[in-house]
Amino acid sequence: MMTISMYETSIPVFVRVLRNMSDVLAKGAADAATRKIDESVFVNARLAPDMYTLARQVQIATDIVKGGAARLAGAEVPRWEDNEATFAELQARIAKAVDFVQGFGAAQIDGSEERDITFRLAGQDAHFKGLRYLLDFVLPNLYFHATTTYAILRHNGVEVGKMDFLGAAALGDAPAA
Repeated sequence: MMTISMYETSIPVFVRVLRNMSDVLAKGAADAATRKIDESVFVNARLAPDMYTLARQVQIATDIVKGGAARLAGAEVPRWEDNEATFAELQARIAKAVDFVQGFGAAQIDGSEERDITFRLAGQDAHFKGLRYLLDFVLPNLYFHATTTYAILRHNGVEVGKMDFLGAAALGDAPAA
């Protein structure tokens, strides 16, 4: 039986998804400039009236990865203000999240499969073991918010495609992160 490490299932994936999200946002910023659309139109766009804006999608995606990495490592989760209002500020937040998660090494994450993880979610305590937290909560949430970010821009006419979302790792031998 082949095993895969908690580190390899988390940190490189987090970095790849965030970098791809950054590339998608760059295309959104370039499109806004080309079409002379105030970038706040895209940053504040949403797919439905009861959904979060693009800015909030990026904030949540970065919160998910910083919380995921920290909790799996048994470290404190940093708190960041959610005040980004421009593409540049969202890009800076993504870069900050990438730097944060890359600060964790395999020795800190591997072996966290059975770590007890408890945090507040929607006003209640959520309880997970490390593996279930990563596979059932962190990764699905990360992909949901990255996909929604992509979909908001695509819905607003930005020319992005599936390969922009997947990035170079979708080509097989390309480095994941």
